Amino acid sequence: MTTARQMGLISCHFCHTLSKLPNDIDEKSAKKQTEIICPCCYSSLHSRIPNSLSRTWALLLAALILYIPANTLPIMTVTYWGEGQPDTILSGVMHLLAEGMWPLALLIFLASIFIPILKLLTLFGLLISIHFRANWRPKDRTVMYRITEFVGRWSMVDVFVIALLVALVQFGKTASVSPNLGALSFAAVVILTMFAAHTFDPRLIWDAMEDDSSGEISAK
Repeated sequence: MTTARQMGLISCHFCHTLSKLPNDIDEKSAKKQTEIICPCCYSSLHSRIPNSLSRTWALLLAALILYIPANTLPIMTVTYWGEGQPDTILSGVMHLLAEGMWPLALLIFLASIFIPILKLLTLFGLLISIHFRANWRPKDRTVMYRITEFVGRWSMVDVFVIALLVALVQFGKTASVSPNLGALSFAAVVILTMFAAHTFDPRLIWDAMEDDSSGEISAK
């Protein structure tokens, strides 16, 4: 299996332009983060995202810590005629089910509870597989990462709903909606996981395959 790095090719992380490494810069120099400029967007080119694993681990651990208050603290308070109580994400889903609005309850549950925890577990699994240099189904793991990166942004639906309600439902003492700390924690979780997916370099999945191939060739 021949990789782009073995052929002296490097891709820009921002505009995805494929460039040829200069003849006087070999693969080892590229690994040492020699300054190479993209001819299209003039950003720095790197064979792999610098410090990808450590940055992704840090962001994921921070997101995991904030995921607890995001689901246990009230996310918003709806006051109607002077009465109201704060609701967490799960209690809001239960109220929607009690009112017969199950499609909206299902949407909130998937976007606010299921997808964030699935994204966290997926990224943790990918990081662990890279740490142990697993060569199990690299193509499937890459596809899993792409799906996770695309779907994760839709987790902000709760934050958008709260922002719209706060802006639209303000009728003095009659009815009002106010955000709580749970909304801030939840927004932080979504943002941190988006950054974690962005700093994760899926090409590291294939590096184990490349190293195994090089080891077999050396042994022969």
